[in-house]
Amino acid sequence: MFPIRDTIPRRHLPIATWAVIAVNVYVFLREVMLSPRAAEQAMFLFGLVPARYLHPAWAAQAGYPHSYLPFVTTMFLHGGWLHIIGNMWFLAIFGDNVEDRMGPIRFLAFYFVCGIAAGVTHVITNPDSTVPAVGASGAIAGVMAAYVALFPRARIVAFFLIFFVQVPAFLYIGLWFVMQFFSGVAAIASPQAVGGIAFWAHVGGFVTGLATFWVFLRPRPASPVAAVPPL
Repeated sequence: MFPIRDTIPRRHLPIATWAVIAVNVYVFLREVMLSPRAAEQAMFLFGLVPARYLHPAWAAQAGYPHSYLPFVTTMFLHGGWLHIIGNMWFLAIFGDNVEDRMGPIRFLAFYFVCGIAAGVTHVITNPDSTVPAVGASGAIAGVMAAYVALFPRARIVAFFLIFFVQVPAFLYIGLWFVMQFFSGVAAIASPQAVGGIAFWAHVGGFVTGLATFWVFLRPRPASPVAAVPPL
């Protein structure tokens, strides 16, 4: 089922969500303007290569500089048009309402915390991989976790086969997470069977989002205390 929209109206302009989408689109357009060789080099240099961190001797021999920047830059790289369109579509649907509850600055901090945690999870679960992982989906998984925690009764309008259906957010996102988890388990058993998708990064981002979203919520205004009439 592909989500089309949700049923929760936003209260404020999602400045941070739109800014993240704009930067991702800009970086991707720069990617497609590179030569194939330069694009491949950028993926290996700025994408997340687990062996770069867990096999330092190999990384030094391969010529990797010592840098943790790829844990951030990988969130702005994508492997193709479908990859970036799908990720940015999900972010647009779920990000605006989460940003409403956090505010733009807190939302950006939350987004990067989830994305970095997703990257760490990917490195830990794929210690020998020399293939760069790229994409914003780990961070977006954290946003989806915050969304389902904050708006569990929201409805997701999704396209399924030839129909438009409304699905409760807790069911749609819950099934999505279950699929990521069991696909990650399948990837450990048979890596070739899952097409190289970083499922454990999705799981790591989601769990981090679910565990930490409340820290980033905008403080609620205190309720006014009713005046006590004089005796």
